[in-house]
Amino acid sequence: MRGEGQMEIEADIDAGERLIRLKYKKRGWLVLAATLAAALIFMWGALTVAGLQALRTVEASLREALALQTETLSGLLEKYRLLPPLLSRRDDIVQAFADPHSPRGLALAEAKATEIANYSGAKDAAFADASGRVFASARGIFDNSKLNESALLEAALQGRLGRESMSPDENERAYVFASAVRRAGAVIGVIAIYVNMDRIELTWALSNNPIAVADSTGRVFVANRADWRLQKLYGRPGDDAIFGAAPAATGGVVTPAAGRAQYRTAARQLPLMGWTLHVFADDAPVRTAERNAAIVALLTCLLAGSLAWYGVKRQEVRAVRQFRARATSVRLEQLVRERTADLTEANAALAHEVKERTEAEEQLRRTQAELIQAAKLAALGQMSATLSHEYNQPLAAIRTYADNGRQLIARGRVEAAADALSRIGGLVERMSELSRTLLSFARKPGTAIGDVRLEPVVDEALMLATPRARKAGIAIRKQGFDAGMAVRGGHVRLSQVVVNLVNNAIDALSGVGSAGAVAEPLITLRAQRHDDRIVLSVEDNGPGIAPAARDHVFEPFFSTKGVGEGLGIGLSIVYNIVREFGGSVAVSDTSEGGTRIAVTLVAAAVEKPLARAS
Repeated sequence: MRGEGQMEIEADIDAGERLIRLKYKKRGWLVLAATLAAALIFMWGALTVAGLQALRTVEASLREALALQTETLSGLLEKYRLLPPLLSRRDDIVQAFADPHSPRGLALAEAKATEIANYSGAKDAAFADASGRVFASARGIFDNSKLNESALLEAALQGRLGRESMSPDENERAYVFASAVRRAGAVIGVIAIYVNMDRIELTWALSNNPIAVADSTGRVFVANRADWRLQKLYGRPGDDAIFGAAPAATGGVVTPAAGRAQYRTAARQLPLMGWTLHVFADDAPVRTAERNAAIVALLTCLLAGSLAWYGVKRQEVRAVRQFRARATSVRLEQLVRERTADLTEANAALAHEVKERTEAEEQLRRTQAELIQAAKLAALGQMSATLSHEYNQPLAAIRTYADNGRQLIARGRVEAAADALSRIGGLVERMSELSRTLLSFARKPGTAIGDVRLEPVVDEALMLATPRARKAGIAIRKQGFDAGMAVRGGHVRLSQVVVNLVNNAIDALSGVGSAGAVAEPLITLRAQRHDDRIVLSVEDNGPGIAPAARDHVFEPFFSTKGVGEGLGIGLSIVYNIVREFGGSVAVSDTSEGGTRIAVTLVAAAVEKPLARAS
């Protein structure tokens, strides 16, 4: 009976859900129809508005370009317009027309034409006799063209300024200004100035939009497209024109005869020259704006429709949920009781898991504390080794100076003994400074880097290392140092670098870590300047370093010496100190087979005394 009652409840619930879903399904179809209608309306409106706005922008750009290029073209021609009338009144120009057929007169005329063309920047300057035949020109470009074959001569004879476009071929195009040359009221010749149209084309070449000037016959005379020149701008199909039918006088859309692109165009008449200036702009931005606006409108309507549909579905879900909530309240109570029991069991398991995790976290804290203590002990051991290594040389020097001072006092040489004590004090002060700057694998805060003179640092380091070298019979020499050499670094730490390098060289020459001592041991310290860098190299004539060991010599505690002969941290300290100074260290062989360690440091431009402190 209980199972049958449950089945009846489920059947009633299913029937009620079907009625609710059918109701909201009709609402969904209404939302879809409204969305499609709104999308069509908004797409048409957005396409129209965006197209008009883009068209206004393109037309405004065309108007601006048309005005600018008109001024540019007029400015170029205006520069040469008054040149022929002014030149025709000069006495030296009139003199050039006095005897044009004699060698002297011809040479004078050609010299004047060349002078005019050079100073004015014209494409050519030509002198013609009264019949219009050219007898002298600067560059001879248009000598085969008679002025009497055009309207130039007629205008000049009438006392007017002659002007005409001339284009015998695509490569030679010019606009000509001509004026008559008179003497005693009679015309004795004509002076013509040919304006170079290549300059205006070079200026227009910076524009992305096509620009063209067409003459009265519709042929392109000047253009920033090379393939347009001397071509017919507009024509009918089969006329071999650039574009098809010409647009209205106010402009419009034109389509090239070859190609699918469309252009918006604007034109302006230049009646004084008989030209028409055309400026074109690609129509693609207008079409793109229309397309993008339509897409945005469509997506907006789809988004609104989706939100409306989502709202309908939410109402449907809410109605179904409420219906099922009332019908299944009894079942839910049973499920709650069952779930409560499950949760009680889960809580117990969770409490046990929390306890285990708490114990694991406590164990982790104890392990971390032990690891930190181990790291502290390791760092303390490394520091102790570094301090021991770095203090050996100053302590040896202090002992030497103390023994010398004792003997000097015994001999009554008080001043020399005071000098030895002063040196001991300096070494003690330096050891105190070293205690704050050693262990340079990680530079401590507050360690200053400044401009340091190189030679005093090297001299101080050699003061520490020379007694040991002298005892081992090793000679040390310096090369290339001068008082003006200064680098970026710290005085004490840079001294550490030199001491470690010299001591390593002494070990190599003394046979420590190698087959044996060298017969005539020599250590050379050399300084060289390379642009903004100074290279300090320490060279020896010892047995050298094996190639396999060069990649590891700057690693901490790596050593080729025997047990008890070295800790292997000297070159590691050198590497870290030099890197802190912004420099680098490199190992190579010398020509004698020894070792060269080159320290490259940043040069400092020093104009005043430098402090010694690090």
